[in-house]
Amino acid sequence: MKLNNMKLAGLYAGIALTLCSFGAFAEESHSGLALKHAQVAAKATDGKTIAEHAETAKTHAKVADEHLDAGIKSLDSAIEHGKLGHTDLAKKAAEEAVTHLKAAQ
Repeated sequence: MKLNNMKLAGLYAGIALTLCSFGAFAEESHSGLALKHAQVAAKATDGKTIAEHAETAKTHAKVADEHLDAGIKSLDSAIEHGKLGHTDLAKKAAEEAVTHLKAAQ
């Protein structure tokens, strides 16, 4: 019985560590990942590696661009609501802008 409990504890610890590692990876921004993959592509010596990293860089750059666009829309909304005196809506839009701009960084 003790062995089963130890196995379960080990399994749970492994799952927890795996989930934590995904969280740490998610912290890196799309523009940062795009730059890293573009740098690897620029230093690579074979076409296949260059193409793979360039594709990955392009994917991250597109996501960063989408976040920038969404951030700009949220800022426009914050400006509009702020000028109309809608403080709560302006604040919510500004917070959304922060979220998108951080994701694009």
